[in-house]
Amino acid sequence: MNDVYRISIPEVRPHLGCGRYAIKRVIGETLRITADVIKEGHDTLAAEARYRSEGGEWQGAPMVYSFNEDEWSGDIPLKVVGVAEYTVAAWTDVWASWVEEVRRKLAAGRDIASELLEGAQLVREAAARASGSVATTLERYVGLIEGATDQASALHMANMPELEHLMIETEERADLTTHARTLRVMVQRERARFGSWYEFFPRSQGTQPGVHGTFRDAERRLPAVQAMGFDVIYLPPVHPIGVTNRKGRNNALVAEPDDPGSPWAIGNEHGGHDAINPDLGTLADFDRFVAAALALGLEIAMDFAIQCSPDHPYVREHPEWFRRRPDGTIKYAENPPKKYEDIVALDMWCLDYRALWDELLRVVLHWVSHGVETFRVDNPHTKPLAFWEWLIARVHEQHPGVVFLSEAFTRPKRLQELAKIGFAQSYTYFTWRNNRYELEEFLREMTTTQQAEYLQPNFFTNTQDILHEYLQHGGRPAFKIRLMLAATLSPTYGIYSGFELIENVPVRPGSEEYLDSEKYEIRVRDWEAPGNIIGYIERVNEARRCNPALQGHRNLRFHYPENPNIIAYSKMSDDGSNRVLAVVNVDPHNAQETTLHLDGTALGLDGGSHYALYDLLTNARYEWWGLSNYVRLDPHAEPAHLFRIEPL
Repeated sequence: MNDVYRISIPEVRPHLGCGRYAIKRVIGETLRITADVIKEGHDTLAAEARYRSEGGEWQGAPMVYSFNEDEWSGDIPLKVVGVAEYTVAAWTDVWASWVEEVRRKLAAGRDIASELLEGAQLVREAAARASGSVATTLERYVGLIEGATDQASALHMANMPELEHLMIETEERADLTTHARTLRVMVQRERARFGSWYEFFPRSQGTQPGVHGTFRDAERRLPAVQAMGFDVIYLPPVHPIGVTNRKGRNNALVAEPDDPGSPWAIGNEHGGHDAINPDLGTLADFDRFVAAALALGLEIAMDFAIQCSPDHPYVREHPEWFRRRPDGTIKYAENPPKKYEDIVALDMWCLDYRALWDELLRVVLHWVSHGVETFRVDNPHTKPLAFWEWLIARVHEQHPGVVFLSEAFTRPKRLQELAKIGFAQSYTYFTWRNNRYELEEFLREMTTTQQAEYLQPNFFTNTQDILHEYLQHGGRPAFKIRLMLAATLSPTYGIYSGFELIENVPVRPGSEEYLDSEKYEIRVRDWEAPGNIIGYIERVNEARRCNPALQGHRNLRFHYPENPNIIAYSKMSDDGSNRVLAVVNVDPHNAQETTLHLDGTALGLDGGSHYALYDLLTNARYEWWGLSNYVRLDPHAEPAHLFRIEPL
């Protein structure tokens, strides 16, 4: 009966789908493993968490039992980027079981002569399994136990720490049982958890209106982006743009001769997904741009959009990769009511789909070889889940540090499934959560449910496609509020260029599309225009860099302001040395005031605490007493406090 087990380990936590998916962590973190370990009777058990790099040698970390939680727990270190495996093993601690049994019998006044003989025999058997000085020391303890003048003295010898250590070292573990499943954790590099993203179109980085910018122009923009405190430059597609059905300004169906077209209509006679738009420069110019960014501590995130212009080389070379109508024409892409006449969709399940998948993998690896380690994936929910799981795994086999961001504004379970199968980061519904109730409900689900094990958010305040009505009507205060929320609620966030200039005009009332959208034209901006919030962005990003508490998301805790127009939340570093409290007025039009009641447990405070709060945005300093204090925030002055809590 090979399937008989002596000890039951019914569940090991954390896990996703009983091991179907890997949970996510970042290199340098420790992973807390908990387990239920059950055996009949009164024996004392022992357990360890076992871990290894995928396919490597197992290592063990001790686990301890908590009576109150009735579970075992232990920590394993995560030192290598890539997939690590973990499980739990348990066994009967025969020596500890004997010691406890004999102690209780002696305390009850029972004669333990027979039990002492059993104990001496256990030590003698351990000595036989050992060698050298360990065996000699164990034999000495046999003599001490058997030669004791009374039973209490014999038990005292048996309880010596040295003997306990040696018995653990030489234990037989005859009933060793390992959890039935091996679980996985995807260990990611730091940038997968923490980073500030800035999106810009390279073609708009020139200085003359209507003149197509180049990578050389974009390179000159990099120091200003770095000065604002960003870590990642996200580029829309930089590939050749199709001519057939090219869109004009404001998504017009007919383009003027000088209209550059949408970068998402990929491919023309100059190449496809592995080529550079010649209006931007050459591949060598791109390499120079990437190197210049890296020299400033910026990395490049490339857009990966699986779609083609009708002029893409794939259409000519691989017509079998596209869906066709009964009349033989290729179907263009649609997302009703939106139409994309300049784009045709690849058939990811065509008869030759494996060749198509291999080609797309080649494209990703091509850009990795040119210094790109992050990909913002356009609409991944419109492509097969099996494809993404396969592609990400293949990329990580060669380059485990590559980060994939899912731009999936879709139903929750589909968004979550993409995160489970390998996407390191996810766009979320943050853009559409603007009042306190919406934000608290949304963030609690993200940070206190199982989502916290696998879904790493990337909160974009706006995108080239999304200008929320909150920004359209809230003016400059709304932009500061949304920046503060995005940058402090999530360790990873981003803005689309123009946000710092308070660009907020929609193409029409009720639309989230920008007027004069940069998707269809070249925009040259005055980066020093009056009313900009560049200085505010710099201060927020500096606070993020200097306060480790803001670099995680599972440590988020909410507090209770009596005024529903004010939201308050805190984060604390793992060691408790860094505590940050944010208080934000989410009403961009009116001043709001409240009594704020703090959750003392979340901040290490109580009703008698006296402490200082240093505002990281204004350098103001306050002193508070206890857990309830008054706050007033005027959005036309400063809509938020970002406090670092300091002891007095």
